[in-house]
Amino acid sequence: MEMTAEQRENTTRILEKEIKTRHDELREQVTEYHRNHPEVWELFVRFSFEMINRGFQHYSVSGIFERIRWEMDCGGDGISEFKIGNNYKPFYARRFMKVYPEHDGFFRLRYQTTMDKPALNLREFSPLDV
Repeated sequence: MEMTAEQRENTTRILEKEIKTRHDELREQVTEYHRNHPEVWELFVRFSFEMINRGFQHYSVSGIFERIRWEMDCGGDGISEFKIGNNYKPFYARRFMKVYPEHDGFFRLRYQTTMDKPALNLREFSPLDV
């Protein structure tokens, strides 16, 4: 069966990344956050290595995030910006294992379903929204 002109155009737009996905949006947000708050990455790495050095073969990215929130006053101010958003967890876990490939598999990963969803074109959620 041959594709219609509209189907060819849609396929071309997707392949050329003209159409953003929700994953693209989240990646942009976490990249911006990471640029503005490098101290969060430093803590993420430090706390991850603490667990590795204690003998853990696997650990929870949520556990690392909660420890950052509990122990440190870093990231956003907690009023206009969350200190560290939950949407960032899979990006931090994947980045850690990419930067430290000897620890690939330390965080268990799932398929990011946001790759299959269209962009929402919404600004990032903040404490002011609750």
